[in-house]
Amino acid sequence: MLFGDTAKYLMLVAGLFFATFLIVQQASVFCGLMRWTTSTLKNVAAPIYVVEERVEQINETNPMRDTDVARVRSVSAVRWAMPLFSGLQRVRLEDGSFKTIQLLGIDAASLAGAPGRMVEGNLEDLRLPNTVVIDELATTRLSSDPGDPSKKVKIGDQFEINDVEARVVGICEAMRSFTGGPYVWTTYERALLYTPSSRKMLTAVIAAPIEGMTANEAAAEIEKTTGLRAFVNDSFGPNPRDRMTPKGKHHGDFNTSTVWWYVKNTGIPISFGTTVVIGFIVGVAISCQTFYAFVLDNLKHLGALKAMGMSNFRLSLMLIFQAFTVGLIGFGLGLLATSGFAMGAIENGQPPFYMQWQIPVGAFIAIQVICMLAALMGIIRLSLYEPAMVFRA
Repeated sequence: MLFGDTAKYLMLVAGLFFATFLIVQQASVFCGLMRWTTSTLKNVAAPIYVVEERVEQINETNPMRDTDVARVRSVSAVRWAMPLFSGLQRVRLEDGSFKTIQLLGIDAASLAGAPGRMVEGNLEDLRLPNTVVIDELATTRLSSDPGDPSKKVKIGDQFEINDVEARVVGICEAMRSFTGGPYVWTTYERALLYTPSSRKMLTAVIAAPIEGMTANEAAAEIEKTTGLRAFVNDSFGPNPRDRMTPKGKHHGDFNTSTVWWYVKNTGIPISFGTTVVIGFIVGVAISCQTFYAFVLDNLKHLGALKAMGMSNFRLSLMLIFQAFTVGLIGFGLGLLATSGFAMGAIENGQPPFYMQWQIPVGAFIAIQVICMLAALMGIIRLSLYEPAMVFRA
C-alpha cells in the first residue's frame, strides 16, 4: 500500500525531508552562532576569569584598574593571576583600507592566555618589539586581495594598529569571533599602546586555582576577598554549577552566562526558533493531509481486511508501521542534506555550524511525532469504517 501509490509516497517523504532539514539545519546554525559568542573563552583557555562586578558575558568589557591584578594575586586560593586586554580595534592595511580585529593582550613574561596551537612561527617571538600573532582567518581577512591566495598575510608582513606598527611573527588556530573579525594576540603592554588610552584599560584577570582546590572554590574565594566577579571557564550545560556571589547575584560559568545573555537580550533565538517551528508545522500540514488522503484511497482494502476478521488493533499497527517507515526515510534524507550543508559551511568557515547529538535525536522524535499524528488521523477514520460498507460498494 505504501509504495504502490508513488505520488503520495513521494509527497510524504518530501514533507518530512523539508521538516527535518529546517529543524536540524537551523538548530545547528543557532548552536554554532552561540558558540561564536564564547570564542574568546575558547581562544584564551584560562580556568578562571575575574571581571568587573557588573559584567554578565565575555564580550561585555567594563574596564578595571591595573591594581586589581595584584588584588587577585593576593587571594590564597590563586596559584597565578595575569592581566588580559580584549577589545575591538581597527587595522590599517598597506592599501589604506581598514579592517576590524579582536585584539588580545596577554602577559609578556608568562604568555598566559596565548593561543593553544601555532600553525607557523614561534610564540616566544611575541616578546620582540611591535610583534603580533594572528589567526588563520586574519591571513585572508587582512590581505589586500582576499580572493588571491598568493597575497595572504605571511610571517614578516606588517600593518598598523592605531598608527603603530604591528609585525606578524606567528599564525595560530583560533575559533572565529562573534563579530566576525579575526583574533590578533600581542603583549598586554603593547595592546595598551595599540588602543586609545583611557583611565582604566584592564579587561579581565585570568587566573588558576592552587593544587587541591577546584576552580569553583577558588572563584568563590576571589569574589569573597576582592568583591570582583569571578567566572569559571567551563563548558556550556543545561545544569551549570550555579552559585551566589557575596552581593547575592546568581550566575554560572562564563560560557553559560554568555550564551544565556544573548538568548535573553537579542532576537537571535526568536528568529531561529520561528524557523524551527515553521519546519515542524510544514511537516505536520503536509504529512497529515497526505497520509489521510492515502488512508482514504486504500480504505476499501483496509475495510476488506477488517471484514475478513482483522482487528482494529492490527490494522492500526499497520498504519503506524507505514507512518514510521516513511518518517525514517524522510528523516534520513533530511539528515543527509543537512550533512552536505554542514560540509560546505565548515569548508567556507560560515555560517557557523555546530550539531550536538541532541539535535538529530530531538529532530527524529519530532518527525516521528508528526508521523504518529498522521497515523492517528487515519486510525480514527478507519475505526469509524464499517466492514459492511465494502459489500455495499
